[in-house]
Amino acid sequence: MNTYSSIRGMLVIASLFVLAIGLLVSQQLLTASDTQVPDEREEVVFWHFWGGADRAIVEDVARRFNESQNDYFVRPIAMPGNNLDLKFFLSVTGGDPPDLLNIDDPVIADWGHRGAILALDEVATPDEVERLEAWLFPAARRLVTYQDRLYGVPNGLDIRALYVNKTMLARYGLSPPKTIADLDHIAETIAPPGQPAAFQHHGYLPDSRRIWAWGPVFGGQFYDSSDDHVTLTTPEIEAALKWMVSYRDRYGPSEIARFRHGDQSLPGKTFPLFAERYAIVMDGQWRVRDIRAFQKSQADRREEVAQFDAIPLPMPPGGKPNAGWVNGNNFVIPQGANASRGAWEFIKFWCGFDGQEASAAHTCVAGGWIPVSQHVVDEPSFQEFLAEEPLFRTFIELAGSENQYPVPVIPGAPYFNNEIKNLAESAMSSSTEPDLPQMLKEAETRIQSHIDRARNEQ
Repeated sequence: MNTYSSIRGMLVIASLFVLAIGLLVSQQLLTASDTQVPDEREEVVFWHFWGGADRAIVEDVARRFNESQNDYFVRPIAMPGNNLDLKFFLSVTGGDPPDLLNIDDPVIADWGHRGAILALDEVATPDEVERLEAWLFPAARRLVTYQDRLYGVPNGLDIRALYVNKTMLARYGLSPPKTIADLDHIAETIAPPGQPAAFQHHGYLPDSRRIWAWGPVFGGQFYDSSDDHVTLTTPEIEAALKWMVSYRDRYGPSEIARFRHGDQSLPGKTFPLFAERYAIVMDGQWRVRDIRAFQKSQADRREEVAQFDAIPLPMPPGGKPNAGWVNGNNFVIPQGANASRGAWEFIKFWCGFDGQEASAAHTCVAGGWIPVSQHVVDEPSFQEFLAEEPLFRTFIELAGSENQYPVPVIPGAPYFNNEIKNLAESAMSSSTEPDLPQMLKEAETRIQSHIDRARNEQ
């Protein structure tokens, strides 16, 4: 080892030491509480990433669970920031992992493959696992299934739909789209290609990151789990990418980049649909409450109140209905957890499994979160919520669809995720005519090689 390598190694060790000390100190600060674990109850240490108003909801769930219990006591610890996975592995290395963790990255398979987290069948009974699989929405089950075993449970689902500014469409004599052709017609009517002046509005512009949603809409899959192969070169995936790139052909990559950049000039985190920069935007269920607040502000100012809708992604001929991309936040139980059974009991309480649907419905209403089971959706309190927030109903219907798919749950999924988004961005922003079959073939080979290596690593 040369002197440079030696110094670099020392710096890495010193950095990890400082980070570990910081983690220990922050954990001590975050766990500081006047609440003591009651006698004869086992403590369940729960790490999560929620802050702000959501953190209060998490603490309320823990409080209600603790009040219902004689055996366990959950202590939630907020770990905001971008290094939750690093903190977690440091805790594993130090022999003191939490008993329960909630993560929002597609790492279930990587962590399960490395043995960093437990499969649920190592904690729950066979009967519980079988009933849970039947109880979950298909999309929720897919999010946490690796090699036919559940490695966690989502606490909620994130679903995408098309938000439509109906008031803006009506101004152009248009209706919400039912097909891909309708969507293209809306785009070309509101922003006719070839106009000399810079566009002030667009009917719709595809977002390269959302190829994960459009692939299933066109009837495609990015991965075949039956033979463990990446499937980017199928006609359906190529058709989805070709359709997205057709907007580059209509408007040019520089116009799309210019217009997208302009979205960033909106004050705060203003939804571009409110500023009428677009008539249609794909986004998640969290925008429902933004729309309600926006409409209330318009009414308070005695302005015309804009009307909105949320609709499933429109299909091409031969596509799949109610299809799209799903992700979510997942509970996982670390290997070496001291209170794994208590962690499992808390998971069931939060999600509503095993007769606790009413409590879970309360939690979902408080957070504006999509339940992971139809049984929770059917609870009266959640039905009341849907009556008050009708736009939310579209997302619930999509959550129950068989055609909602996550990033494949396989080792190497984060790389897979990024490479697919990079592929779509490269094609849509190319200054020359992109060779889509060649780009897909090269990406398929590259991703396959990476996940093969990840699968062989321990």
